Amino acid sequence: MKIMGIDYGDARTGVSISDPTGFLAGSPQVIATWNTEELLEQLTELAAKEKVQEIVLGLPKNMDATQGERAEKCKALGAELERRTGLPVIYWDERRTTIEAHAILHASGKKQKKHRKTVDAVAASLILQGYLDFKRMQK
Repeated sequence: MKIMGIDYGDARTGVSISDPTGFLAGSPQVIATWNTEELLEQLTELAAKEKVQEIVLGLPKNMDATQGERAEKCKALGAELERRTGLPVIYWDERRTTIEAHAILHASGKKQKKHRKTVDAVAASLILQGYLDFKRMQK
């Protein structure tokens, strides 16, 4: 079962899609757009093209686990994605994923200036892999 992981951002949204077995996150990419309608169209098309069966959307929580305005925007995007694709959308705590993504890029030798282009894709992969690992532990 293929699962899509999403790290939703205002200007750039990271996307990762699992392998067909749902074991590993992969295919990281970034959709660069400020336009929510355009983003929804691209995500819907990608989900259909990749035959995704489930969507995991990173939910931005504050460090004290409360949810703010950004979380509400994320939930609105998730509800619309669910409506358009007919797929279940699971919200996954994304606290610290961007920090971890920056650390991974830094450790791989990427210059700080170049992180902006790929950090969201790496964060989406971390969100998705966290969810895949959780699902595997539940079995």
